[in-house]
Amino acid sequence: MGKIKKRDIKESKITVPNQNNTELNYPIFCFKHLQTEPNKDFKFYADFIERLKKLSNLTWNQINVAQKHGFGTEKIPVGQIKPDLPKFVSPDVTDLTVFRANGDNRPFLGLRNQNVFHIIFLEERFGDIYNH
Repeated sequence: MGKIKKRDIKESKITVPNQNNTELNYPIFCFKHLQTEPNKDFKFYADFIERLKKLSNLTWNQINVAQKHGFGTEKIPVGQIKPDLPKFVSPDVTDLTVFRANGDNRPFLGLRNQNVFHIIFLEERFGDIYNH
């Protein structure tokens, strides 16, 4: 009778970001402070998840040099934000960072702290969060 061969199992390993150089590490998206109430635009949310997946495969350096209407970002002054900012946003914050949520340029906005991007607003309809 023959021997049963052991299968070579390859484990998927998750690397912990190096805290010494955050620009070379990937973004981590946090939804704890999300202020947006979702509607029923399920395609928008599916596209948004796909966008986050793609962004998560980039480094912060790659995001920083990308076009703002692609995978890059831009800043918007907090004075241009229509909804009230949540209380956890301190008065010294002058800008929020804007990413594009999907291919039609609807944005999501938040604050970056090292590798973590805290998503605060997700604009389902153009003009709900700020005037374009």
